[in-house]
Amino acid sequence: MIHSISDYKSEVREAMRGGDKSVKITHYFDEANELGSPTRLCARLDLEPGASIGFHTHENEEEIFIVLAGKALVDDNGVEKTVCAGDSILTGNGAGHAVKNIGDETLSMVAVIVPFAK
Repeated sequence: MIHSISDYKSEVREAMRGGDKSVKITHYFDEANELGSPTRLCARLDLEPGASIGFHTHENEEEIFIVLAGKALVDDNGVEKTVCAGDSILTGNGAGHAVKNIGDETLSMVAVIVPFAK
């Protein structure tokens, strides 16, 4: 299956997980109907300067972020670190995280959320 950029569906979430401003989510696939694995999210997240995703946990699943552009402060289960393009983040199984764009440009990340196998 090949999707062109014009096929992607986008949505905007305000104050995502209690964060600041809005997050644009551009879905690469229709997770419920196109993917054979139980993937909950496969998308690009775009956060304008100052926007954030509030602290939250993932139970019985993993979330992977790959930073494409920008700079962020990540709270990785209580440990804060600055990340930038090329960096990656892995969290899950009860671990919590938050992400805030601390740069002057849009923070763009690929995000994939997959439940653990039963």
